[in-house]
Amino acid sequence: MTKNKYEKILFKYHSNVLDELTLETMWAEVIDKKNGIYKLDSIPFYGPMIATDDEFYAEFDESEQMLTYQKTTKFSGNSIVLVVITQDGFDKEIIRDQFKDLNCTSEGLNDSYFSMEVLEKVDYFRIKEILTEYEKDGILEYAEPCLSEKHQLDVENN
Repeated sequence: MTKNKYEKILFKYHSNVLDELTLETMWAEVIDKKNGIYKLDSIPFYGPMIATDDEFYAEFDESEQMLTYQKTTKFSGNSIVLVVITQDGFDKEIIRDQFKDLNCTSEGLNDSYFSMEVLEKVDYFRIKEILTEYEKDGILEYAEPCLSEKHQLDVENN
């Protein structure tokens, strides 16, 4: 049995969350090293147009001295949602656990910010309903930097 190999890849992009050029390194599974094809294995924090399990092309960047993302070659159907807790003292783990029960894993950055993966098979309409309810209650704000076609249709068709 061969063990999958992983590489750390640099992503350079304009983040609408931070409103600035952002550098973020993430882990990716090597799919075809010779042709520079990798599959994202991390949940992005700041909103590049890529989601977990998307395949992409990366090449070595001399100025950065590391493999650097160039373009997405195959979309997984997964989406990424960024969440910031705006209510002081609210425990973000309550919300993270609620979404985990709905098959949405997340990565916390600090006490008030997390990035969440929404798998293709998950009905995004239900996820968006919960997020919108929390937003109306003044508990959080959220952004959808990478929303798959499937998840856009989940919302449109309800």
